[in-house]
Amino acid sequence: MTSAGSVRSLVASARPRIRFSPERRLALLVAVSSLLWLLPGRAGAIAAGTALSLVALCTAIDVALLPPRRALTVTRELPETVGIGDAVEGTYTIESHWPRTLVVNLMDRLSPLVSGGAGATVATLDPFATRALPFRVTGETRGRAPLGPVGARVRTRLGLVGARFLFSADDSILVIPSLSGVRRFRMLAMQHRLATAGVRSLRRRGEGFAFANLREYAIGDDPRRIDWKATARRAQLITREYTIERSQTVITLIDAGRGMTQLAATRSRFEHALSSALILTDIAANAGDRVGALVFDDEIRAYVPARPGRGALQAIRDAFVPLQATSREPDYAGAFRYLAAHQRKRALIVFITDVIDPRASQALIAHVARSAARHLAVVVALRNDAIFAAALPRAAGGPGVLYESAAAEELILAREEALQRMRRAGVSVIDVSPQAMTASVINRYLEIKSRGAL
Repeated sequence: MTSAGSVRSLVASARPRIRFSPERRLALLVAVSSLLWLLPGRAGAIAAGTALSLVALCTAIDVALLPPRRALTVTRELPETVGIGDAVEGTYTIESHWPRTLVVNLMDRLSPLVSGGAGATVATLDPFATRALPFRVTGETRGRAPLGPVGARVRTRLGLVGARFLFSADDSILVIPSLSGVRRFRMLAMQHRLATAGVRSLRRRGEGFAFANLREYAIGDDPRRIDWKATARRAQLITREYTIERSQTVITLIDAGRGMTQLAATRSRFEHALSSALILTDIAANAGDRVGALVFDDEIRAYVPARPGRGALQAIRDAFVPLQATSREPDYAGAFRYLAAHQRKRALIVFITDVIDPRASQALIAHVARSAARHLAVVVALRNDAIFAAALPRAAGGPGVLYESAAAEELILAREEALQRMRRAGVSVIDVSPQAMTASVINRYLEIKSRGAL
């Protein structure tokens, strides 16, 4: 007697060899043909038998018309990366080597790190034709997401029987911090429209090599700066102005401790911080600066030494992928000691953290003030918008709402006291909501760069 386990293994081993399966149309024809048995006398049996025989014949013909697996090719194309919350376009390409029209139903099961995919996409494929089916994938969680095999259910125009094929694929997509902001700010910079994102364009006049604007020629200007095309158009001497370009080092320091796990809209503060850090890295690298990053909680989680060029953005992005905010208390002392040991030259330190009360900020103030002798530090203090909303007075709600409002106001006052202590200690502070952080950070960076403060 065969055990239940042996039966299950036998069925499992036979399943790949069962290539055909009935379609809904076949079941409907069998059901309609069976109703003929209700006719009186032998006429019902003859009619039902004849109808079922015809259905069986059509089914056999349909099976013969179905293609073998080698007659169909399915490939998938996707970008190498997708940001959290960002969507990228992909393509399934179906290629037929069969001389008959086919109806293909594609199915996939993607990694939980992403959402979207083909779902259950149906496409009609002409003989020896190739068809591309677009789909979208959205990043959900950072990490390497294997995409897995692609299933295809194929039927002919008769649609009585379908063939099932599985196309193996070892491709994957890397889910990284959101890059939509990087692309948006890069495009706005190319179109000279950064102001639409809240970024102010600051320039210094000088003898640099980056073009700033045109103006009328004045006595004492270098004749080599005259723009002769603009002069011809305006019928007066026009000269070019250039900005002073100074290469500097920019290090993004990111707190991955307890306070950064809180949600800001649909994403944690930590995700907002990583995304803003990538945008700042991209803009600073394009400006010719050396860029690096350090992420920590109670230990150093990631460190990318400052380096120039486009490779810096990819190095920092790759370092960010496996990181998650934790419930640990951040070790400011350890982070600044590590930074002092590995970044000896003066740099702009953009420190993204959560400051909630004076006691928690004491260590931060002490170490930032101490590092000011070597570096220029900017502290980006992320607001908790929910606390600010709770502090607003509300007419209805009773004593519980009043108590909640009073407690929120007390937290806000304590936080403001901590920020004021930082400012009095000479620390540059950006007090901002996580959603509005990017433009504020870029503005401060451009301001520091234009003043040559570093």
